[in-house]
Amino acid sequence: MSTMINMVRSLAAVAALAIATPALAAGAKVEIDYQNWSFAGPFGYYDRGQLQRGFKVFQENCSACHALSRVAFRNLAEDGGPGFTEDQAKVIAADYIVEDGPDDFGDMFERPAILADRFPSPFPNEQAARASNNGAYPPDFSLLAKARAPQRGFPNFVFDIFTQYQENGPDYIYSLLTGYEEPPEGMEVPDGQYYNHSFLAGQFISMAPPLYEDSIEYTDGTPMTVENYARDVAAFMMWAAEPHLEDRKKIGFRVMIFLIVFAGMLYFTKKKLWRNVEH
Repeated sequence: MSTMINMVRSLAAVAALAIATPALAAGAKVEIDYQNWSFAGPFGYYDRGQLQRGFKVFQENCSACHALSRVAFRNLAEDGGPGFTEDQAKVIAADYIVEDGPDDFGDMFERPAILADRFPSPFPNEQAARASNNGAYPPDFSLLAKARAPQRGFPNFVFDIFTQYQENGPDYIYSLLTGYEEPPEGMEVPDGQYYNHSFLAGQFISMAPPLYEDSIEYTDGTPMTVENYARDVAAFMMWAAEPHLEDRKKIGFRVMIFLIVFAGMLYFTKKKLWRNVEH
C-alpha cells in the first residue's frame, strides 16, 4: 500500500512540475512575432536565396562577435544547404584564417581556411570574448535556433503536436532582432544595456541593435530592411542548427506512406486468413 502511495505522489509531483514549468514560461513578458517560414510543416524546404542572404548578414554583420564553430565551409556547398558551388565555398573559406599545426618544429601556425575547416571563432577564448563585449558572452550561432526556442506553455504545446509547429526558435530570433525599442515611460535601462521586449532573459539586453536599414547590400532585389535582414539570418541559423531538415522530412513522409500501406496489407491478410473461422 505504501508503495502505491509513493508512486501516486511521484506521479503527482511530475505532473505538477510539467504544468508549472510552461506556466512560468508563459507568464514571462516575451513578445514573439510568428513568421511564415518555407521550412515549416511536413513538406517544408529551405529557400536557397534566403539562406544565401542570411549567410551574407551573418558574414558582414554577426561574425565579428558570434562563432559558427559547428559548421564547416564544405557544408555551404552540400545538398540541402545554401546552394553555393564548391568553388564559391572555397573562395569564402579563403577569406578566413585558421590556426593549424604543429609543424616540424612543434610550432602552431596560421593559414587560409579550406573546405574541411570549420568557421573559426572571432575570439581565442571566452574570457577574450567577454572582455570585448562589456562582460557579455556572444553565443555561438551553430545551434542557437534550437537552443533558444522558448517554451510555448499549456495548451499551446498540445496544439503544436497536431500543427507540427517547430519554428519557435527562428521566430524568437526574428522577434529579438526586431524587438529593440524605447523603454516604457518611467523605466530606467541600466548602463551598457538596451530595452528589447522579446528578450527571454528579461527586457534588458547587452547586445546593441545589430541591424539597420540599408546596412547590408542585397543584390537580388530583396528590400534591405531590418525585418528582411532578421528573417534571413534567422533562417540561416535554422539551417546551421538542422542542416538535414529536408532529408528528415522526406524520409518521414515516406515512412508514413509505408506504414499506411503496410497496415492495409496486414488488415486484408488478416481478413483472408480468418475468413473461414467463426467468431
